[in-house]
Amino acid sequence: MRLPRARALTWPTANPRQVPLHSAKSAPAMKQIMLQEKYPVFILEIGKQETTCKSVDDVATKLKAAIQADERVAWIADFDHYAHTKKGGGAIAPEIVGARNLVFCFGLQLPNPQVLAVRPRAIGIADCGDKFVVSFLEAPMPVANIAMEGWAKSLKDIG
Repeated sequence: MRLPRARALTWPTANPRQVPLHSAKSAPAMKQIMLQEKYPVFILEIGKQETTCKSVDDVATKLKAAIQADERVAWIADFDHYAHTKKGGGAIAPEIVGARNLVFCFGLQLPNPQVLAVRPRAIGIADCGDKFVVSFLEAPMPVANIAMEGWAKSLKDIG
């Protein structure tokens, strides 16, 4: 059985003025990778000497405040992925000492039922000892990517 293709979506264009971003000189480098050869993921590594955050809880608190301050976004949940995986006896990479997912939704449009497959959004936070790794899946909506990148980059607040 062949599944029908979803209609092409048109998303609002991003307005960089809606999200405070660092200047080009001080902006931390955000990487984009293809995770498992199919998931476009943005990743930002922040050395602990580059941020006032001392723990995953601190990072989550700062990101949660930014998310909740954005009137376009609905806050959903804070999930302790590390505790969940440890409790279930799952494997955790040795460098990961804490991991959380912050879940929220932009939901600016609901153009068809298929778009629900890529909602809601989440930002992952991992404490890897000497650095934090912040990651999120690329959204099909540029304004969401710009906002999430701005929130992540705002964590680098030293130097």
